[in-house]
Amino acid sequence: MQITLIVALVLHVLSGVFWAGTTFALARTGGNQADRFFRPQMGAAAVVVVTGGLLWFLLHHGPLGMQGHILAIGALCALLAVGVQGMMGAPALRKLTAMGDSDELRHRVARSQRIAAALLAITVTCMAAARYA
Repeated sequence: MQITLIVALVLHVLSGVFWAGTTFALARTGGNQADRFFRPQMGAAAVVVVTGGLLWFLLHHGPLGMQGHILAIGALCALLAVGVQGMMGAPALRKLTAMGDSDELRHRVARSQRIAAALLAITVTCMAAARYA
């Protein structure tokens, strides 16, 4: 079990850093090059969700304490972030590819990255704070 825990934690952290980092960068640049990062972001998000679920299963048994509640808030924000990127950003990116450049679509992509960045900032804060709760 120890090796499973270590591998899951490393995959969770590394993919989370990539997902959050690219989201923060795309939010700051107005979604510029979001089409290049969308698939890797969603792949990293999937790894984060799966490994996060595995870590929860391995480490959190019984009733939730303060630490569990904080982690649950972070997990919920991460799920909302991937939902925003998938439901708001992906259709806009597909339309941009099909129709060409459009200011409205670019703004929608940028908005999805900014919302996701805020949610992921909460997620990262919860993960850091939960350790000391």
